[in-house]
Amino acid sequence: MSFSVGQVAGFAGITVRTLHHYDEIGLLVPSGRTHAGHRRYADADLDRLQQILFYRELGFPLDEVAALLDDPGADPRAHLRRQHELLTARIERLSRMAAAVEHAMEARTMGIDLTPEERFEVFGDHDPEQYAEETERRWGNTEAYAESRRRTARYTKADWQRMRAESDDWNTRYATLVADGVPPADPGAMDLAEEHRRHIGRWFYECPYAMHRCLGEMYVADARFTAYYDALGPGVAAHLNAAIAANADRHGA
Repeated sequence: MSFSVGQVAGFAGITVRTLHHYDEIGLLVPSGRTHAGHRRYADADLDRLQQILFYRELGFPLDEVAALLDDPGADPRAHLRRQHELLTARIERLSRMAAAVEHAMEARTMGIDLTPEERFEVFGDHDPEQYAEETERRWGNTEAYAESRRRTARYTKADWQRMRAESDDWNTRYATLVADGVPPADPGAMDLAEEHRRHIGRWFYECPYAMHRCLGEMYVADARFTAYYDALGPGVAAHLNAAIAANADRHGA
């Protein structure tokens, strides 16, 4: 069985002109021709075309493709193994690229306009977009969410570094306070809870005491937030929730 140039072009998803060019340069010469001189392609020609398209997809120039395919000592199975290795490597590269683009899109959504390298430098192994989708779903229609987006969209790498440094410093001091056995209603604990509230207000959105209470309750109701704070020390999440409530009470809110 043989096929016309139009049929082969349709099978392969390429143009007739491309097949003509491959014939003219000797890369893919059809096995036969009709009495009228029209090209006819056999199954072996289709196999060669598939090899050509594999290497073209991988970015090989046509002259290198011809050299690879016309090597008399070449093993067809070796060709397939080489193509499989190259395609696997390309898939891995594209997967990494796709992941980088996805993170960049998420970062833009959260207003974090940093490269992946800069985000790692600022946030370490903490992913600032980890809860981006859930955050938008739960609070996307609130003014606090909109305000946070407006502010963070303007932040530079230096801004994020300052914010993270403040946060890390507060984490260290609060974890030490809890480890020292200071109760949540102690003025020192309430002062740190107030500092926590103001940090949110300074960097993200205005955080009234009622909203701060809600955040504190979320820190113990949501296992992920509990895990984050308890990573600073056992019981930190519950202690902070209680300190936030005591601080709100202290301010009559």
